[in-house]
Amino acid sequence: MFERKVNIYNVFELRCKTTCYFGVGALQKMKDISEYLSVRGLKKVIVVTDPVAYKVTSAWEVVIKYFKEYGIEYVLYDKVTPNPTVEQIDEATKLGKEFGAQVVFGIGGGSPIDTAKSVAVLLEYEERTGAELYEGKFLPEKAKPIIAINTTHGTGTEVDRFAVASILEKEYKPAIAYDCIYPLFSIDDPQLMVTLPYKQTLYTTIDALNHITEASTTLSRNPYSILLAKETVRLIATYLPQALSNPNDLNARYWLLYASAIAGISFDNGLLHFTHALEHPLSAVKPDLAHRLGLAMLLPAVVKEIYPSVAEILAEVYEPIVPGLEGKPGEAEKIAKGIEDWLFNMGVTEKLEDVGFNEEHVEKLTDLAMTTPSLGLLLSQAPIKAEREVIRRIYKTSLKKI
Repeated sequence: MFERKVNIYNVFELRCKTTCYFGVGALQKMKDISEYLSVRGLKKVIVVTDPVAYKVTSAWEVVIKYFKEYGIEYVLYDKVTPNPTVEQIDEATKLGKEFGAQVVFGIGGGSPIDTAKSVAVLLEYEERTGAELYEGKFLPEKAKPIIAINTTHGTGTEVDRFAVASILEKEYKPAIAYDCIYPLFSIDDPQLMVTLPYKQTLYTTIDALNHITEASTTLSRNPYSILLAKETVRLIATYLPQALSNPNDLNARYWLLYASAIAGISFDNGLLHFTHALEHPLSAVKPDLAHRLGLAMLLPAVVKEIYPSVAEILAEVYEPIVPGLEGKPGEAEKIAKGIEDWLFNMGVTEKLEDVGFNEEHVEKLTDLAMTTPSLGLLLSQAPIKAEREVIRRIYKTSLKKI
């Protein structure tokens, strides 16, 4: 395998619309980033993170070292939770405004970086709120510069233009996607992943798997999104078991992080559809539910529904996980069961009933999927028509093991 011939300590620039410093030791690029900001007079920063990640990964020690060296002042907001809310976005924005922040740093996984992106927008649109941003009350064309230091191998948010937040009072969890929220720079350093707990290692990787399943099968799919999807699955099938058995394996972390990044680029180009559109209501109704677990529980049922229309693609993409598929519509049950068995073997044994959902929730979840702002765009990209009965059937199938 060619991976053995790649020097994982060679920090390279993964160029998309974001310049991502990628590789073991990439965190030291904070020196270059701090110098870049300093010479441009951008010396007031708000750092957005959760209460744990920026400390436990040791990222913070390096960040503040170079802030100090280049005379960059900062204010810290470390209250971001999983499934971040618009209230948290507004609170962080208020702190940033009072400080006069010129740049927004996000340190963490998807939740802190998505929150940082949102704050960067609202610092430019000072009369607006997080709820207005996520309900589409205005269309932002500018944001403060965003720097993303990623600490998980799942979301790909450090290299894409997407962000998500919850509006709890309405049980909405919309997504946004604007060119102005591409990070200016991001850092993907596998050393920051070795402290990920077992479940987080598993769940974040499954997030990347969902990204490419959708990106390779939307109506906007293209050769690039499909190519990246194939490589993502190959890498996950090879290196996830290694990372689970040996959390300190930097080689495994490197390739899972790379899989996550290219999966983010894949759906930045190919977009998303059913799995994310249907998961957002799950974690909006139950905010303590891990987004990635919700995706994992839905994935087999989604694949079962869409496979007949995109059989040739998914048979090739999923070859490392479900070998022997011929790309024929009649294999829908086989691939769905194969994916579910693989998930169970990896350690994701929960289905919707195990986390508190039952058939009585199906209608409400279906309503939310069809009415939450922005989710209609995702559903419109599905390879089959996103009719109410299809959505209901996916939720119902996901209640129990296939």
